[in-house]
Amino acid sequence: QVQLVESGGGLAQPGGSLTLSCLASGNILMINVMAWYRQAPGKQRELVASINYDKDTNYEESVKGRFTISRDNSNHTVYLQMNNLRPEDPAAYYCNADILKYTGWHAYWGPGTPVTVSS
Repeated sequence: QVQLVESGGGLAQPGGSLTLSCLASGNILMINVMAWYRQAPGKQRELVASINYDKDTNYEESVKGRFTISRDNSNHTVYLQMNNLRPEDPAAYYCNADILKYTGWHAYWGPGTPVTVSS
């Protein structure tokens, strides 16, 4: 059984910062791409940032220069440092990971963590 669990969401002021964490646990042989998605009410889920095992990164245009994705391969953890939060950033943020188990590659999602930006 593999689980992804996010933490670190909450309330921040405009211009403030939050750091999200996502821990993958279970029978994991390897994790390739880890990513953060977000979904605001009434909108489609969108990719925010991704990072592969070699730590190559990719960002959605609106978060470039403000958000930083990183990972700890030894602890199966991915982080999202969010700086200069804007009114358009609030959403449920979801962790996603491509995980190799003995049964092959599988994609997993965390349950999500809410991010609110308000003064």
